[in-house]
Amino acid sequence: MIAAIAPILIAIASLAIRLINLATPKGFVFDEVYYVDGARDFLKYGVEVSGSKPEFIVHPPVGKWLIASGIQLFGDNEFGWRFATAIIGTLLILLFARLVHVLFYSPLLTAIGAFLMACDGLVLVHSRTALLDLFLTFFVLLAIYLWHQQRHWLAAIAIGLAMGCKWSAVYFLVAMVFVSLYKIFSEHPSKDLIRPTVMKFIQYGFLPVAVYITSWAGWFLSDRGWDRQWSSNSFASWIHYHSQMLGFHTGLTEKHSYQANPWSWMIMGRPTSFFYESPKGCGSDNCAQEVLAIGTPLLWWAGTIAVSVVIGFWLRSLFKRTTEPALNLIVLGMAAGYLPWFFFQSRTVFTFYAIVFEPFMILALVYCAKLLLDSSLKAGISQGLVAAFVTVILLNFVYFYPIFTGEIITYEAWLQRMWMNSWI
Repeated sequence: MIAAIAPILIAIASLAIRLINLATPKGFVFDEVYYVDGARDFLKYGVEVSGSKPEFIVHPPVGKWLIASGIQLFGDNEFGWRFATAIIGTLLILLFARLVHVLFYSPLLTAIGAFLMACDGLVLVHSRTALLDLFLTFFVLLAIYLWHQQRHWLAAIAIGLAMGCKWSAVYFLVAMVFVSLYKIFSEHPSKDLIRPTVMKFIQYGFLPVAVYITSWAGWFLSDRGWDRQWSSNSFASWIHYHSQMLGFHTGLTEKHSYQANPWSWMIMGRPTSFFYESPKGCGSDNCAQEVLAIGTPLLWWAGTIAVSVVIGFWLRSLFKRTTEPALNLIVLGMAAGYLPWFFFQSRTVFTFYAIVFEPFMILALVYCAKLLLDSSLKAGISQGLVAAFVTVILLNFVYFYPIFTGEIITYEAWLQRMWMNSWI
């Protein structure tokens, strides 16, 4: 009974953690300055401007509209800026728990999955910061869940909303289309291929694009948007604007002190410092206050091993021509969320981008927990090992909690949490 309601209890506790002192730190944290400014403009003008002039922006509107919803509800302050991410971060835990449930039908594994997601620092930091990546992650996971459930029209809408947060969602769309077409061509006779193929192209070709274009309604309805007057044809102006956005993203090579090669993401080699100050008020002469966008270290290090194990089992299943939905989803999510970044070695990228594939990494941990619980070990031993792992992750999360939430601590306490020199 406790395991069955555990995800709800975990979500409630996680919501409290997100909302308590949500207005701390004061002022903008990292790139909030861009996205909160955009949200303000949306509420006033329906489009982003700089003074009286159009403003060139490089990310789609959906995430900023969600930030704007918090401002509309609670005012133009730190709590209002971050309220939407706090809610989405909580819903992400419940959505992930639901995915674990439909894959394994185990209340225990579902509870473990929800707990691990709730105990990750990277998710918590994103849930308390008005950035776009958490919205992207939520809609991507929702799309994958609906796609797995074969609710393709809804999945297409969800992936369209994900693209409306950040363009990197398109990698998941491509993966979903590829696997869907593979299933059609492998399961249907050649004479019956046309109808399901056309249907998939409508669902995952037309509908996500339509949702994405609709998300730009404020730009189309206003005459103040960037490049809005480039052509008398508004759609041509919109396409031209997107070509400029693409040029920005492909040409972003400016050096940054916290940029991190994708090779280091999963081991948290160079996490991004969102905020750092040396205030007073910790009972010591030297104090530190930081929001470090780092995953709970032991969770991510174990997750790196778990993903490797899952890939091994997935390759074995290919040779045996067997299928396991959980293995397939983990590999698909890691491939779409992680692998593309390796092709942008010159681009300026950051470790916090890893949040988009984190649900699939944690799913790999849940899968490994299932392997252990189903192993030939005595039930008490296997259950004890899983319980010990979960307990260690909780303790690690609690230990790093001050630098997830920007608490003021002594400099010595802060330095003790810098396990690698590259974290400083």
